[in-house]
Amino acid sequence: MFISIIPQSHCRIIERFGKPIKVQESGLAFRIPALDQVKRVAAKWGRNANTGGYAIQLTEQILDTNKRECITGDNAKVSVNCIIRWRIVDAIKAVYEVEDLFNSLINAVLNTLRTEIGSMDLDNVLSARQALTERIIAALASTSSRWGVQIISLEIQELSTDDATATAMLQQMEAERRSRAIILEADGSAKAIIRSAEAEKAAAILKAEGLRESLAIISEAEKSYLSKLSEVVGKEQASQILLTTKVLDGYDKISSNPADKVYLPSNIQGIIDSGKN
Repeated sequence: MFISIIPQSHCRIIERFGKPIKVQESGLAFRIPALDQVKRVAAKWGRNANTGGYAIQLTEQILDTNKRECITGDNAKVSVNCIIRWRIVDAIKAVYEVEDLFNSLINAVLNTLRTEIGSMDLDNVLSARQALTERIIAALASTSSRWGVQIISLEIQELSTDDATATAMLQQMEAERRSRAIILEADGSAKAIIRSAEAEKAAAILKAEGLRESLAIISEAEKSYLSKLSEVVGKEQASQILLTTKVLDGYDKISSNPADKVYLPSNIQGIIDSGKN
């Protein structure tokens, strides 16, 4: 019986007659010579194989993808690459269910990324990276589970556009800034007009209230004057005197007009005489 030590956070697969029979975890491990063989993963994973080409690493691993050109839903070209944080949760599936786990995982992520970007407009792709990565991880859930892999996180490291798209985006941003400036200026003018109208309205209300109060005071004064005058000369005579006084006041205002001519009614003498009587 062979005894060996498996490093911490690693495991290895034991095959018997070409079939996997168990997974040995870190620590002391035993196998029967001639019957049991350790599965060599280096042949499938190449330079990405773990310790000695036999031990499989179970801790979190990082893969950096190459750039992949994608076309958005509004036909804009973008180049994308990302970092995948993942770990093996089922060594048997990781070794036997997929030919080249590392490259297959990278291609699956990039293909899904291209599909998701193709269903989005450029503005959404650039502004919603977090939502995009969540959609990619969700879309890869069944595939990664079939391969015995858990995708921990996905980070879009670089997302760039071609020169033509970048120029168009810059022009769009400038146009939007000019549009916002025009809207803000128009809004400011509208608010100024409204404030001016409200001020004029408030002034007119105050003026009307002042005139109303003034007329009320004058009316009360005339009422008091008429009452006292009636006590002296009688009610009818007092009313005639008050009327005559108002007529004369009116002519005084008319004659103060800077015009060259002043027109007086033909019965002014009668009105004056009635006031005397």
